[in-house]
Amino acid sequence: KLHTPFRAVINEALRAGLQAVESPSPSKPYRTTTRKMGLKPGRNLDNIQELLAQVEGESHH
Repeated sequence: KLHTPFRAVINEALRAGLQAVESPSPSKPYRTTTRKMGLKPGRNLDNIQELLAQVEGESHH
């Protein structure tokens, strides 16, 4: 057990937390890897209506 008043412990924790917020540690930028997906054979981007019908099905409007 610490023989420190509860109020002093709370104040110390608040000061430490506020100091951490004011001076955050530098973080690495988030990165994702990309992959070339391409277009499935038989799909054509020239006619979007037709492409949507192929992908979603004729009944989906």
